[in-house]
Amino acid sequence: MLRIASLLPFLILPAAAAVAADKAAETVSALDDQTAVAVTIYNQDLALVRDSRSISLAPGQQTLAFREVSAKIRPETALLAAPSIQVLEQNFEYDLLTPASLLDKYVGRTVKLIKTHPTSGEEAAEEATVLSAGSGTVLKVGDRIEAGVPGRLIFPDVPENLRDRPTLTMLVDSKDGGKQDAVLSYLTSGLSWKADYVAELGTDDASINLSGWVTLNNESGASYQNAKLQLVAGEVNRAPEPMQPRMMMRMAAAPAAEAVMDGGMAEEFMFEYHLYTLGRPTTIKEKQSKQVALLQADGVKVKKEFVLRGADYYYGSQAGELGRKMKVGVFLELKNAKENGAGQPLPAGVMRVYKKDSSGSLQFVGEDRIDHTPENEIVRLKLGEAFDVTANKKQTDFKKAAWSRGTAYESAYEIELKNAKDEAVTVKVTEPVPGDWEMLEESAPHKKETSNTAVWEIKVEPKASTTLTWRVRVKYY
Repeated sequence: MLRIASLLPFLILPAAAAVAADKAAETVSALDDQTAVAVTIYNQDLALVRDSRSISLAPGQQTLAFREVSAKIRPETALLAAPSIQVLEQNFEYDLLTPASLLDKYVGRTVKLIKTHPTSGEEAAEEATVLSAGSGTVLKVGDRIEAGVPGRLIFPDVPENLRDRPTLTMLVDSKDGGKQDAVLSYLTSGLSWKADYVAELGTDDASINLSGWVTLNNESGASYQNAKLQLVAGEVNRAPEPMQPRMMMRMAAAPAAEAVMDGGMAEEFMFEYHLYTLGRPTTIKEKQSKQVALLQADGVKVKKEFVLRGADYYYGSQAGELGRKMKVGVFLELKNAKENGAGQPLPAGVMRVYKKDSSGSLQFVGEDRIDHTPENEIVRLKLGEAFDVTANKKQTDFKKAAWSRGTAYESAYEIELKNAKDEAVTVKVTEPVPGDWEMLEESAPHKKETSNTAVWEIKVEPKASTTLTWRVRVKYY
């Protein structure tokens, strides 16, 4: 079998000399030239990289190879800013040197096939022509064709258009010679971030201690050492592509995770978005997931609600039994305001809620996803369904009512709310009522929350039940 990995010792030294000879006129800028890097990451798999380097150029036209840019760079967005450098042409070299790509470039060319004798261990070399390197390797060796290679291949050099790292090459015209400071800015995919929140619920369910984290994921094919990190929260409009490009192959290995505990992020308003800036440099390694502290707020006031939500389909038909032992949803609501213990703009993400049990151990009690939430807006989380608070619901009457301008229906309903807890609870019963409706009878006053929603707040004593009844007329034009 062909052991591709074993080609590298035979390849590196002669290939390096050949490549150096072919690219004698090329000026290479690597990470050793980097003086600073800044990364701004957006919510939509988009990042802006600003790579500052000190570059030595000769006067006149020459090729500048800017090595170790992102493998997922959008080359049409690249901008090189330098006082005396004019960019005339640029190319993104993303065909990277791998055993497979090297073999593919040698289709139709001659290589050396090294075979080892199974008993003596002696090696013998033959010339071979690569006929195919697609689904498998096909060689012409002398007057025979071989599929699959019982040995090693040695290549005479590395093709000029293969690079060991993603490289942006530019034909530039330098007015001055010597060292120059230049900044390459470009947009790239492969860098993303999301917000995650951890909330510890107090013993009385009336407050939480809230921690916010940012999780960064780097699959851009490059590392960013000691980078100035900024995050943009908001929906930035992007022009749609006429055709989606083929996605680059992802590495099979799972990214490593690293938690950054010290330091936080400063937040500011920028255009119509919010910008978060980490107060110290951080390294974002290739194929890495990193957590950075975003915020900490203790004693944030919350309100717990029990909600039973109905539907509108049964107001125009006979329904009868609508449900026994219906689950009642459990919600937490908080106002993101300074007077409430919060007040910092919250990027979209998942908020997970924990509570200590009687032994003091934290237990997970639910999670929900929140949208971008500015200051003074409401955050509402559904944590689950109540175990001890249930409902039995039925339609007790239905009839078609006389009405000259259309169709009218009159129907009556009953909800028995049961509370098996040791303390009283208040259940918010929400009924979406369609059409032009009028409440005819009810056992408790409702609130018309919206044009099509009737809401009752029903208190249920401990170890007891309470019944809510109502009759409504619905008109359809």
